[in-house]
Amino acid sequence: MGLSSRLTRLSVLLPRPFDAAFTYETESALPPGTLVRVPLGPREVVGVVWDEPPDDMRPAKSVVAILEVPPLPVALMAFIDWVAAYTLARRGDVLALAVKESLLAARVRRGKKIDFSGADASFAPPDLSAAQAHAATMLVDAVRRHAFSVTLLDGVTGSGKTEVYLEAVAQALRERRQAVVLLPEIALSVQLIDRFTRRFGVAPAVWHSELTPALRRETFRAVAKGDVDVVVGARSALFLPFPDLGLVVVDEEHEAAFKQEDGVIYHARDMAVVRARLSGAACVLASATPSLESVENAARGRYARLDLPARHGGALLPQIQAVDLRAHPPERGKFISPVVLGGVRAALARGEQAMLFLNRRGYAPLTLCRHCGHRMSCPNCTAWLVEHRTRARLICHHCDYGAALPPKCPACEAEQSFVPIGPGVERIAEEVAWVFPTARTLVMTSDAITGPKQAQAAAAAILAGDVDVIIGTQMVAKGWHFPKLTMVGVVDADLGLGGGDLRAGERTVQLLHQVAGRAGRAAVPGQVMVQSYVPEHPVIAAVLSGNLPEFLVQEAAQRQPGHWPPYGRLVALIVSAADERQADAVARALSRSAPYIKGVDILGPAPAPFALLRGRFRKRLLLKADRQVAVQEITRAWLARTDIPRMVRVDVDVDPVSFM
Repeated sequence: MGLSSRLTRLSVLLPRPFDAAFTYETESALPPGTLVRVPLGPREVVGVVWDEPPDDMRPAKSVVAILEVPPLPVALMAFIDWVAAYTLARRGDVLALAVKESLLAARVRRGKKIDFSGADASFAPPDLSAAQAHAATMLVDAVRRHAFSVTLLDGVTGSGKTEVYLEAVAQALRERRQAVVLLPEIALSVQLIDRFTRRFGVAPAVWHSELTPALRRETFRAVAKGDVDVVVGARSALFLPFPDLGLVVVDEEHEAAFKQEDGVIYHARDMAVVRARLSGAACVLASATPSLESVENAARGRYARLDLPARHGGALLPQIQAVDLRAHPPERGKFISPVVLGGVRAALARGEQAMLFLNRRGYAPLTLCRHCGHRMSCPNCTAWLVEHRTRARLICHHCDYGAALPPKCPACEAEQSFVPIGPGVERIAEEVAWVFPTARTLVMTSDAITGPKQAQAAAAAILAGDVDVIIGTQMVAKGWHFPKLTMVGVVDADLGLGGGDLRAGERTVQLLHQVAGRAGRAAVPGQVMVQSYVPEHPVIAAVLSGNLPEFLVQEAAQRQPGHWPPYGRLVALIVSAADERQADAVARALSRSAPYIKGVDILGPAPAPFALLRGRFRKRLLLKADRQVAVQEITRAWLARTDIPRMVRVDVDVDPVSFM
């Protein structure tokens, strides 16, 4: 179309895989953040008016419509730009985390309007201990200042961290500003929503992938209008259009689940700090087992730190003992030591509850032929198929490929020759049912509990005393408060210690400490038994002693000399292609064009630990740099001088937490 002096040119960013904004025309100027519908090829798509349009005067298409939605807040737009620059993602891909067509679609029919407001800061003030009251006062003051700050709230399991940071939420309500509480898993929202409702008289708005489309749309629009006081949600809640965000809380801040590993690769804990800074808000990072990164930031004075060293209400920390499997092995073909079974038996005899923890889903992690040793593996991934006996399937936990157990071995054709090797939680549940036939058991895994409704039902059954033994994976380690649970048994404490993962020791200590913290959270003292073949291992010793600060000192001493995070920077480049030769060629090309800069080392290329994942062959390179090095600029220039064919993908992971 031709140009007209009466038309205004706009720069519009689209939630599509583009880094640059597009130029459109409209009859009048629109403020940044305005949501518009614009043509893109033969289609019409939603976009956001962004920064200044280019100076060139080439013909541009016209804006089709202006959406009747509040404009994106300036702070959110700045956050999107910041995340894109930091993660080396395209701005349009980051915008897509905040703006989705489905959230902006007109209603087919309008249902009953949901009132997300009404939280009353003075509804039911808690009875805080002196330590809790001091910590709450400090957080309340941080919110009251209307300025950016970060506080690490470090408290032992059961110390009442939630009640403390809810006082910061209460202050945000008094200041008429919004608050968001991030959780690593949506199942945890069940008990937090219950506590929130008891404290403030109404439930908070929630935000996660399990919401119905209609409720997601209603929540998004209410947040944008400022009609939502508090949102409790998954990491994607960071990208909601809060017009006046006053508080950001990251509960269980140490959790690796806060890292988004697909698409735009970002760590929600770190981005929460940025979101708070750009909004002039207070940020609270809460954990009983804080990450070394957060502890180091507090030590450097970048974060304030508050400690809650004792459990609330006079409850005592559980007694933790190691069960040496060399001295007290399970019966042949079984996996639970007689010592642990004795602990479970004693708890049940007292009318209390027990928990058995094994961080392994399914029935058995490996299925092999007893005749020839053939192992059932995934055709799409470098992984063994896991038997799920309740579903009568062999399943890959990486791509969800599934198959029935074949009647004959595909290698030697022996019939009915497959045997399960090793335990998963289903096998532990089978063993418990055999030893305690009258005990009521509940398996808590992501297979059995897929959303808040199932989590709510499970928690209600446990709290009502309808469950005797809980058997679960890492899901049971996070934040649950079950007063009748007094005995916890860890079936395989050594499970996370293998491999060369930088954070293997730290993560294992955090996980086992959190699991142990589920025991004895009320009047009856708790008991924890940790099965291990190497109870003298420093990680197991740290769990037994409960001295996490000393363990982190030792962990820091191992990482500092080599400038490993948090004392240095890492950027992972993951090269993948359906053709292995193409992946190899691009990995070698990246190696040849690697930067040679003081303070920067390039490691690789090497096959990724999962060299085949979801049908794509994978190679990894790792940029390792001193802490002060601007790794984004170096990586961006490195990629720009490397020829990467369209059929090959290079994913960039700034600050990786796993090395899959």
